[in-house]
Amino acid sequence: MKRFIVIDSVLLGGAALAAGSCAQQGKTPEQKPNVVFILADDLGWGDLSCYGQTHFSTPNIDNMAAQGLRFTQAYSGTTVSAPSRSCLVTGTHSGHTAIRGNMELEPEGQFPLPADARTIFHDLQDAGYATGAFGKWGLGFVGSTGDPNRMGIDRFYGFNCQLLAHSYYADHVWDNEKRIELADNCDEVPYGEGTYIPDLIQKEALEFMEKSAQEGKPFFMWYPTTIPHAELIVPEDEIIQGLRGRYPETPFRGCDQGMQGFRKGGYCSQEYPHATFAAMVSRLDMYVGQIVDKLKELGVYDNTIIIFASDNGPHLEGGADPDFFDSNGPWRGYKRDVYEGGIRVPFIVQWNGHVAKGRETDFICSFWDLMPTLRELNGQTVGEDMDGISLLPLIEGRRGQKEHEFLYFEFQEMGGRQAVRQGPWKLVHMNIRNDSECYELYNLDEDPSETTDVIEANPEKAEELKAIMAESHIRNPNFPVLRGE
Repeated sequence: MKRFIVIDSVLLGGAALAAGSCAQQGKTPEQKPNVVFILADDLGWGDLSCYGQTHFSTPNIDNMAAQGLRFTQAYSGTTVSAPSRSCLVTGTHSGHTAIRGNMELEPEGQFPLPADARTIFHDLQDAGYATGAFGKWGLGFVGSTGDPNRMGIDRFYGFNCQLLAHSYYADHVWDNEKRIELADNCDEVPYGEGTYIPDLIQKEALEFMEKSAQEGKPFFMWYPTTIPHAELIVPEDEIIQGLRGRYPETPFRGCDQGMQGFRKGGYCSQEYPHATFAAMVSRLDMYVGQIVDKLKELGVYDNTIIIFASDNGPHLEGGADPDFFDSNGPWRGYKRDVYEGGIRVPFIVQWNGHVAKGRETDFICSFWDLMPTLRELNGQTVGEDMDGISLLPLIEGRRGQKEHEFLYFEFQEMGGRQAVRQGPWKLVHMNIRNDSECYELYNLDEDPSETTDVIEANPEKAEELKAIMAESHIRNPNFPVLRGE
């Protein structure tokens, strides 16, 4: 698929890395930093206490924000999992990226990245990094062109298929091309008493970091966890025991043993959905703490960039109640919306000795900025195959940070949706493929919650953004979004 650059880019040289923190560990200034990117699944803006959550706390993630840089205007790739990930790993926005939706394909997985796709994993392999991905892939099943091992990943462990990743006690996971059967996650074992797969993935991720550090090789670990996506369930431990009984509860009746979809994408019943959701996010926070502790134990913490984000806004499935938890914060909409609540996400960057502690920024950025950022970090050039800009000057607190002319988003389902953000202005295009097609215009500076459509009072701005919207969508016959495609 041909891709076009729509935002100015520059050829960037190698990043100047400060030597202080490296010297503390007896390292040379030239040693490349490790990168750990933790990607939550359907975690809303307001689901972290450092972004306003009051019903429970996330101390380890909050500490990342206290030790680093917290973004307030960061956006995911788009509003659902697979295309959002495609934007992240290829540096392209959702009007250009190869994957535009969560299309299911046989035998197991989603529509694959094409064979010629260039990913952040390829870049980092070329720069001498060990690359690993642990969690949910969703960009091509084993043996396809989008197989993780064909996309620059040395070690993949977890769910290849997003649908199967709905189950926290599924009967198998993948270790590269090897299917790992989980015998205690069978129908004869009561659901919830076998192997909780996020715990298993966490163990493998920690071991990957340990092995890479012992080999003296810089590593990039992408950690696309399945938490807190849809199905509400956690192991019976002190986390859930400390939260159960704190909230009003309405039991959720879902897909249980003997029903179609059990362990195959259906969401289980849950007597305590509020407490369980809080416990799942608390468990993710615990995993983050364990990752940071492991980096310190290995002596590589000061030479590791740690990034935390979510793939899109909060969901409404499986008994989840984002309104109770105010999961989308002040923003309108949820997952699958191109309003702010569906695409504005928490985003935190910590890099000890390089990122000033406790900083906050309202810089407008998105997932497709990660790839050019890592290219600048490693002295690689930002080519015209990407839509992103490097955020390294901003992260390091130095001058020279470029800005986006605009951000573009599209979503294939529910009639088709598009959005363009330019400065304070946001144009939303709804119901693209049916007779109720319409445009809405919002000024986010004056109306951050998108409550008042001002398109009639600003026709020239609306037309300007419509033109950007039309230019930003490159036809992809696998994922039609506009009429007639």
